[in-house]
Amino acid sequence: MKNKSSSSSSKKTSNRKEDNQSLLKKFFVEQLQDIYWAEKVLVKELPKMQKAATSDELAEALGDHQAVTEEQVTRLEEVFKMLGETAKAKKCEAMEGLVKEAHTVIEDTEEGTSTRDVALIMAAQKVEHYEIATYGSLVQLAKTIGDTDVADVLAEILQEEKDTDELLTEIAEGNINQQGASEEGHEGEGN
Repeated sequence: MKNKSSSSSSKKTSNRKEDNQSLLKKFFVEQLQDIYWAEKVLVKELPKMQKAATSDELAEALGDHQAVTEEQVTRLEEVFKMLGETAKAKKCEAMEGLVKEAHTVIEDTEEGTSTRDVALIMAAQKVEHYEIATYGSLVQLAKTIGDTDVADVLAEILQEEKDTDELLTEIAEGNINQQGASEEGHEGEGN
């Protein structure tokens, strides 16, 4: 009798682990759908931010990242295939809010000013930080569910997001923040 009880207990534990694993994979796929939606929206929004930029350097960086984002969408579609899932977007509330905020900073800053560029960099970096947090978590979840190939693809995207964030910091620190601080009406104000 002990063996049956032990065997039954082992099966229950095994079934619980499988249930937990399938719940985790379901959550993982939902989060992929969320970031897939976010990236698809960014493909449409980055050109608007690029057009609003005053600095050629910032406009070029935003344009380059738009092309990278298009590639990321394609790679996410490949990740869905690797998982045996259909690429499906699920509305990302966080990205929707970040995009609305980017629209607001464009509307609330004067066209052709470095202050607008400062605001655009800040809005873009908020997006990048959200993506870095999301992809960092997805990489770890992919490893946890045992899919290292998916983790590798997501890690590549994560690195691209980190690179973009660093580039935006360099642009801001290079001259845009100082130019914004010295614009008419902003002299002597804190940054």
